[in-house]
Amino acid sequence: MRHRFLFAAVFLALLMGGGGMLAQEVIDRVAARVENDIILVSDIRELARYQMLLEGKSESDEQILDRLIDQWIVRNEATVSRYAQPSAEEVQRSLARIKRTFASPEEFEERRQQSGLSSEELLAIVKSELYLRNYLDTRFRPAIQIEEKDVEDFYKTRVLPRAESRGQTPPTFEAAREFIQEALVQQAIDEQAERWLKESRSRIRVETLLSENKP
Repeated sequence: MRHRFLFAAVFLALLMGGGGMLAQEVIDRVAARVENDIILVSDIRELARYQMLLEGKSESDEQILDRLIDQWIVRNEATVSRYAQPSAEEVQRSLARIKRTFASPEEFEERRQQSGLSSEELLAIVKSELYLRNYLDTRFRPAIQIEEKDVEDFYKTRVLPRAESRGQTPPTFEAAREFIQEALVQQAIDEQAERWLKESRSRIRVETLLSENKP
């Protein structure tokens, strides 16, 4: 769900050397056309770098392109709905949560540099993902109902075995209830969003060109 994946880009680099000037033109390639917009190969590369930062690995180009098409669908509807962008404070909180998944600030910074993402690029990606995630939450959460039995089953089949496998004392059911409730809500949002995206794809025009751009 990228922040700038629908714009064509043509880059001109001027290299100084020897006794004169050398102009080198680098043209970005189109990976897919979605309605009247495009997704670029550079968009795929950027999301791959973000995945490398978070997971230490990235999906295939084809899988990432699928994600970007889904992001286009969500962003298009959110824009039509005039859904508000997240505040700067929300974006910073989301970025802080990402940083806390690393052992230390130094490890995060090292991984960021290794991924090739600048701080500005990372912040823009976090803002974009937060915008789209918030929209999906607003769209689907009101219709979701979680049964008490589902919460109890999750506690018995997920929380207790996990604690036991780690040799830890499990939290009480009451202490874990709110966490379990939210986990189930998020799971239901993901499931409904997946069905909606599948239906939406059947109604839009998508032309994938990724294979044509491979050497």
